[in-house]
Amino acid sequence: MKLGEERQLLAVYGTLKRGLNNAHWMQGSVYVGTDVMDGITLYDLGPYPGARLEPSAGVLVEIYAVTEAQLRHVDILEDYQSEAPQLGMYDRLRLPTCYGDAWVYVYNRVVDPATAVREGSWQPRHDIAETKDAERS
Repeated sequence: MKLGEERQLLAVYGTLKRGLNNAHWMQGSVYVGTDVMDGITLYDLGPYPGARLEPSAGVLVEIYAVTEAQLRHVDILEDYQSEAPQLGMYDRLRLPTCYGDAWVYVYNRVVDPATAVREGSWQPRHDIAETKDAERS
């Protein structure tokens, strides 16, 4: 990090979390801690989740301090289109956390209500991970 580089908070709830397959995208960011957000509900989309602005019993998120460049890098993964957020797969909104307002990627597409995760955290499905491992072999 360069001296004086301003950081913003980013809350992640899926594959960007520590130990999951896209955690490397958070390289160079500063892990701040965890929080439970009751203003979002997660939906299991298969290989990754999507959050919607819907009340929940509390979804576990990890909070990171990121630079503007790091945030723009994650925007690519999340298909966030700053000029027309409604056209991307995700919008990026600032929502309150126990550490202050943090950016959260909110899913823009239709979801299946049966896949809702209204409490706790999203976990990758083992059958998907096993299929990807088999494809690599």
